[in-house]
Amino acid sequence: MYSLTPCRVMGMVGSGKTSFVNSASGSALKVGDNLWSCTADTQVSKPFQLDGRQISLIDTPGFDDTTKSDFDVLNAIAVFLAQSYKQGTKLAGIIYLHRISDIRMGGISTRCFRMFRELCGETTFKNIVIVTNMWGQVSQTVGNAREAELASDTLFFKPVLDKGAQLLRHDNTADGARNILRRIIKNHPLPLLVQTDLVDRRLDLSGTSAANALDCAVNKQKEKHRIELTRVRQAKDEGIDPLLLSN
Repeated sequence: MYSLTPCRVMGMVGSGKTSFVNSASGSALKVGDNLWSCTADTQVSKPFQLDGRQISLIDTPGFDDTTKSDFDVLNAIAVFLAQSYKQGTKLAGIIYLHRISDIRMGGISTRCFRMFRELCGETTFKNIVIVTNMWGQVSQTVGNAREAELASDTLFFKPVLDKGAQLLRHDNTADGARNILRRIIKNHPLPLLVQTDLVDRRLDLSGTSAANALDCAVNKQKEKHRIELTRVRQAKDEGIDPLLLSN
């Protein structure tokens, strides 16, 4: 009888989470084929065996959802994680999917990854694998340059990589997905920070590090918009076309 080894797959909407889960597990979870997210709630793959272990992949609702706020998504993820932790389940690994085809990691992507970092907590960074995919949509030169920037910039993946996380490429094959899983299934399972915050420390979600990171990012964005709106109004008062303002 194999004991179950759970691993969680996370990322933004459209990053290929469900496709990765289906490819690795042979499941048939619904995959979105447009801008609308199909993973409204957490989905769990059918268990499958890999190197003498029985694996279960947890497909997570994506951040930057078309119909839900990031706080709603965070709440859905946190509730599931808290319930599973109460039942004694800890994750052997966490996979974060990122499209290498994205021209740049903008404000939304940065905010979502910061939330992910705070949801996991530093003690679990060594159990994280950041997976870049969609390499077929860029040239090797462009892909390599983007990967190097993501790995070396403190605003992006560097803080997590410095604490033991791995950065891997996915070739969109079942064997490739399973080879990525082989890098984490032997990890010592650890509770995520949001789990200990909610269950052990009995905090409300609003008091967790992940929620605080989201609030900080949202407030920063609001301040940016306020400043931009002030500039536009001043320009109009001075008879300047706002479209001529430089960023």
